[in-house]
Formats: sequence, structure tokens, C-alpha cells
Amino acid sequence: MSVPQLSDEDVRTDQSTRQAKLKWVIVVAEELPAGRAVNAAACMAAAVGRAMPELLGPDGTDGSGAGHPGLPWAGCSILAAGPEALRELRAKAAEKDDLFLVDMPGQAQTSRVYDEYLDALAATKTEDLDYLAVSLVGPRNKVSRLIGKLPLLR
Repeated sequence: MSVPQLSDEDVRTDQSTRQAKLKWVIVVAEELPAGRAVNAAACMAAAVGRAMPELLGPDGTDGSGAGHPGLPWAGCSILAAGPEALRELRAKAAEKDDLFLVDMPGQAQTSRVYDEYLDALAATKTEDLDYLAVSLVGPRNKVSRLIGKLPLLR
């Protein structure tokens, strides 16, 4: 898995997210209850933010002078998919060199101790994992081809 390297020309806080060369999506299992879906999306956003801090725009100041931390300038769409579609999406994305992939296997939400999660992950083959969510960051056209017409999470 590679982290796309962004040039100064790629980071455009003055353009619409639809014009950005980079696209970020999080695809969540459609059957997850709302709380677990939000947890999956938030955890993956944290992993993406750590790997790609340049996705965050500069901090802002409101009209009263209060500061607000920077948010992703490229936006992030939260989409929904069934279990098989998530598995296929993850497999196809893992083959691409210019995409950053973050996934959340089911073990991540059933383990309360991170080391236990890592042990469960190590004991399970990739093809046997059940994914709760997948996040992709990469060139707009490549991400769009992979996600097809997946609907927004509702």
C-alpha cells in the first residue's frame, strides 16, 4: 500500500472538491447500525489523517477570533456497500500502486484490546476477513472507477 505523494499543485484549497485531482471515499457496510458505521468511518479518517496530513487544510479563524482546526480540503464522501462489494473493492484497490487503502475488518470492532485485535487479524487470512469499511485516497479517475455508482450512506 502506497501513500500518494501530493505536490503543491495537487493541494488546491481554492477549488471545489469536485475539481480536486485527489478523491477520498469511505465505503461502509450498509447493514451496520449507525453508531458502528460512524465509528468505522471515524477510525479510518484518523488513519488517513495520520498518513496524509497534507489532506487537511489550514486552520481557520471565525469572525469572533476563535480558532478552528483545518478540515480536509478534498472532502470525503461516505458511501455504502454490501459485504461482497466491500470485499471486492478492497481486493481491487489493494492491487493499485497509487491508491492509499485503509480497511476495517470486523475484528476491529469486536476487540476491546488493540493487541487482541492484532492477534485476531494475524490469525485470519485476507480472504476470510469480513470488512466493515474501506477507505480509498488517490487519483479521482481511479477511485471513481473502483467505486462505480455506490450510493451515499443513508
